[in-house]
Amino acid sequence: MPLRSTGAFLSLLASCAIALSVGPAAAQSVWKPSRHVEIVAQSAAGGGTDLTARLIQKVLQETRLLDAPVSVSNKPGGGGNIALAYLAQRPADGYCVEVATALLLSNHITGKSAYTFTDFTAIAQLNSEYVAFGVKADSPIANGKDLVARLRSDVQSLSIAVGTSLGGANHVAAALVARAAGGDIRKIRTVVFKSSAESAAALLGGHIDVVASSASLLVPHLKSGAVRLIAMSAPHRGQGVLATVPTWKEQGFDIVSDNFRGLIGPAGMPPPQVAYWDDALAKLVRTEAWKKDLEANLWEDNYMSSRESLKYFTAQYEDARRVLSDLGLTR
Repeated sequence: MPLRSTGAFLSLLASCAIALSVGPAAAQSVWKPSRHVEIVAQSAAGGGTDLTARLIQKVLQETRLLDAPVSVSNKPGGGGNIALAYLAQRPADGYCVEVATALLLSNHITGKSAYTFTDFTAIAQLNSEYVAFGVKADSPIANGKDLVARLRSDVQSLSIAVGTSLGGANHVAAALVARAAGGDIRKIRTVVFKSSAESAAALLGGHIDVVASSASLLVPHLKSGAVRLIAMSAPHRGQGVLATVPTWKEQGFDIVSDNFRGLIGPAGMPPPQVAYWDDALAKLVRTEAWKKDLEANLWEDNYMSSRESLKYFTAQYEDARRVLSDLGLTR
């Protein structure tokens, strides 16, 4: 009996020793920011990445998901390259992250940037903005089927305005429509403007036939009755005013294209830092403040964790590479 008791006691001591040896290692795996955190936006104040970055900043601070100070740094220019170069030089310690867009993929494919998603740490996919196709209210093009029919008869019969560059999300969406029509997508009459706002102005002025743009920029003209939205490149109908706009899929064409916004960090971020952002962002996207702002901006909530977003970026890269290759825009 004493031997059994002694054995049980020694076993208990061994268990405690193991627990003590594991405890510090486990504690080291739990990380959270203890000093200033920087969120980089590749657009100027008021741009899509800036608005997303400031929304993250606001929710993190108001909900106390982050106790450390948070600031937003705007690094516009170079099609996002200035911001990416800045992030690439930051330490991979979890204190600097960046809101990135689909330009992270397309600019690399077209040779405009040396950087792509594999040069950074994928942290999250946050939201997407789908492409709306609009025409003037008095246009003979009543819906998406009419547009495809016109392009099928003559791919150069219509001018399609996009902002802000060839190879961008709006241009890719327009090319997918031309492909659905069976035409040579390299021959579509694409007119590039410096911004989607300029594209909309050209449409209203009767200088172009169709505009492919972020829906949020066309909604004011939709509400005024000056513009009719004939299709959305979304997987399903939107909310609010966009609930009346049919998707391309509803009209018989398998066209889905978006300008996504994700979060990336410097290459080689340690697992504890990635785990912190995974946890914080999973909570952030469930807050009412986040949901309210996404709805107000007509953004789709499609949050994905670090592991999921890496798969998403990989698939998006391959899809974009195929379309841009067909357009003759690959390097």
